[in-house]
Parts: sequence; C-alpha cells; structure tokens
Amino acid sequence: MSGFIVVMVLFHRQRQFQHRQKIDSITAEYEKTILSVEKEIREQTLVHVSQELHDNIGQVLSLTKLTLRNADPERISEAKNLIQKAINEVRSLSKSINLDWANEVNLIGFIKNELDRISKLGFCKTDFQSNVEFIHLDKNKKLVLVRMIQECLNNAIKHAVPTLISISINHHSSGLIIIVKDNGVGFDPSNAVDGLGLTNLMARMRTIGGQVNIQSIPKQGTEIELLLPI
Repeated sequence: MSGFIVVMVLFHRQRQFQHRQKIDSITAEYEKTILSVEKEIREQTLVHVSQELHDNIGQVLSLTKLTLRNADPERISEAKNLIQKAINEVRSLSKSINLDWANEVNLIGFIKNELDRISKLGFCKTDFQSNVEFIHLDKNKKLVLVRMIQECLNNAIKHAVPTLISISINHHSSGLIIIVKDNGVGFDPSNAVDGLGLTNLMARMRTIGGQVNIQSIPKQGTEIELLLPI
C-alpha cells in the first residue's frame, strides 16, 4: 500500500512538472509572438512614414515654397494653412511610430483607415461592415490582431488582384469574428505554399487563444475568418 502511495505521489509530481513545462512553453511562445509582431509593425510603420514624407508632406512643403514666392496677403494666408497641414501630418506620423498608440486606438477605426488607404491609393474598392462600435482588447491582443489584419490585406493586394476587399466584424456569444474577404484569383488551400504566411497566421492566432479559418476557391476569391473568444 505504501509503495502504491509513493508511486502515485511521484506520478502526480511528474504531471505537475509537465504541466509547468507546458505553461512555460506557451508563455514563451506568446512573448516571442508579441516581440515579432511589434518588430514587424514598426518596420511597416517606417515604410508608411517614408511614403508619407515623400508623397504627402514633401508635396505640401514644396507647394508652400512656391506659394511664398508671391508676397500677396492671400497667398501668405494659403501658405500658413499648408504649413499647418504639414505640422498636423508630422504629428500624426510621430504618433504612429510609437506603439503606445495601441493602448488608445480603436480597432474598428484602424480597420477603416487601412481600407480607406487601399481605396485612395487605387488598388481596389473596399467595404466595411460591423455590428459593434468599439472593441475592448488588451494591448498585446490588439497588436496581434492589427498585424494579422495587415497581413491579410497585404496578401490580398499582392497575390489576389481583387476588385473588392471587404472586412466585417461581428460580436457573437462565441466571441469576436473578423472576416477579411476578397474577390480575387483565389487558391487551393490544400496546395497553398507558405509564401502566403498562412501557417504563421494560424500560429499567431493560437497564441492569443483564437483560431483562423480559411476558405478559398481558384478564380472566386478568398475568405479569412479570425475568431477570438472574448
């Protein structure tokens, strides 16, 4: 009897040790994912800042310079407005470089801005639907979702050649469901190469307790569903 008790105690301790190891492994993977996401968002932000400095702020300042060549009061007033616009743009860019914006940013607002940017650049038409106005998430989960949505949109632009990209958000009893859909060339998910980053997408969603469902048909488009229990 005493031998049986010893064996059970040892077995219980072994299970506890394995459980701790599993928790440590999950925690390490989560922290690794967050660091990777932060790095990628910073890199993408720098690309965006570079484009904005060249295409937007640079043009505004050049126009201001041309305007100030004429000392006419009306022209000077116009130049002041242009300078103020440039200042506002610089302030906006400076905020985007600091990842602390994730504490304040509304996920819905972020998605709308991303879709507006795609539409304004002329890639394709966009559409957004949501049955919620605000989504409360902690900073790290929000960062992961932001990066995943960016990846889905970038994949659609680079590979799908769509005429329409849509995003819908629905809050059900099962959690938050974000669907990124395009009407592009599509692909066969069973034969998809990892150049699309699908494996990475699924792994990242698992680290924040969610899952990814992908449906795609060649020549009919792709639908990516991000499900996050809340």
